[in-house]
Amino acid sequence: MSRPILVTGLGTVGAYGCGAESLRRALAAADPLSHLSEVDRSAGYHRAHGARRAFLLGSAGLGEWLAPGEARRMSPPSKLAVAAARMALRCAGLAGGDGEGEAMAPTAVTLATAFGPSSFSEALLRQLLCEGPESTSPFYFTESVANAPAAQIALLCRARGPNVTVCQREAGQLIALGQAAAGVAAGKVPRALAGAVEEMTPLLHALLDRFGALAAPSPAGAEMARPFDRRRDGFVAAEGSTLVVLEPEEIALARGARPLARVLVWGSAFDPTAPRTGWGSGGGRLARALLRSLERAGLAIGAVDRIVSGASGAVEGDRLEAGFLRAAWGARPLPPVLVPKATVGEYGGGFLGAAVLAAAGAPFGPTPGFTEPDPGLGIVPHDGAVLPPPSTVLVTSLAAGGAAAWLVLGAPRP
Repeated sequence: MSRPILVTGLGTVGAYGCGAESLRRALAAADPLSHLSEVDRSAGYHRAHGARRAFLLGSAGLGEWLAPGEARRMSPPSKLAVAAARMALRCAGLAGGDGEGEAMAPTAVTLATAFGPSSFSEALLRQLLCEGPESTSPFYFTESVANAPAAQIALLCRARGPNVTVCQREAGQLIALGQAAAGVAAGKVPRALAGAVEEMTPLLHALLDRFGALAAPSPAGAEMARPFDRRRDGFVAAEGSTLVVLEPEEIALARGARPLARVLVWGSAFDPTAPRTGWGSGGGRLARALLRSLERAGLAIGAVDRIVSGASGAVEGDRLEAGFLRAAWGARPLPPVLVPKATVGEYGGGFLGAAVLAAAGAPFGPTPGFTEPDPGLGIVPHDGAVLPPPSTVLVTSLAAGGAAAWLVLGAPRP
């Protein structure tokens, strides 16, 4: 890395509400059931006794961030992404989040999504199948592609630098931030917006459930992720968007920005043992790749005093994550392990926002759903005890299909 990179802005929207403060409160309370909503099952896509709930936005208002004339031309993910981008820019003190003409022109956008604009894709295909290709709506078509939200950010925030969309499932948001940080560090752009966006439609939710990915309802009806717990049986899906602003330290401090975190290391790898739709068994191989990236940055694994784990409650995914972390630390004890997906769900970017807040020293409550350690994993996540402010935070995310990514974030000030 040629120069230090700072996170100077954070914008987020999810079931927890709009803004970093809403996410901070949700992480401290660690009460995910209060944010879960029933998924519309009227179309008949869902199994009779399958998952019924997800972290949905519900009535979360975006009116402060989107004018009605703008919103009517966008798919749901584009609305979320633009709103989060404007929040992040305002948080960073850049033109109130409205763009600044030529001053914003070189800004890069790197956005991750696992499924893209699902509702518009479904509507487009429904038109094709039911009404014929002549009736296909250009409006649905232009907003059905995965890179539509990133393009809308560029248009409405006047960010005319490189524009990239990353589709690497659960690892996408960390890969997106790493690619953006690399561009800023190399001097290719003076700043970047990086993050993730996802919507959770009834059809997508039903498909995830039918593939066995989602946590099953308990006898009492609750659905909980339970990361690293012996009884875990899947994750809870989420929708939302989170974006951060990345800037070189000298530029950010010169204009009086107040950093939220420092980006120290980024890296990615691939697990060739993974099937196309599941997790592999290459935790040791991924751990060696992590250690090499830390070594190149002159950072020892022992310097990490906090882990923000991408464990989500997926049975095999958490097993791979645990093997990866244990292999990286060897005989050394792990530092405190935070598992924000137990509170904010899988997808939608809440995990990325939680990682930035963790580096800034935000308090985390106990890990929801964790009561029975899995002896095969050997990891006990955070119990809610008060932790000292961290100095070096490792953020990890392993994806079904083999992708893997990590970041090391430093506290806002050395």
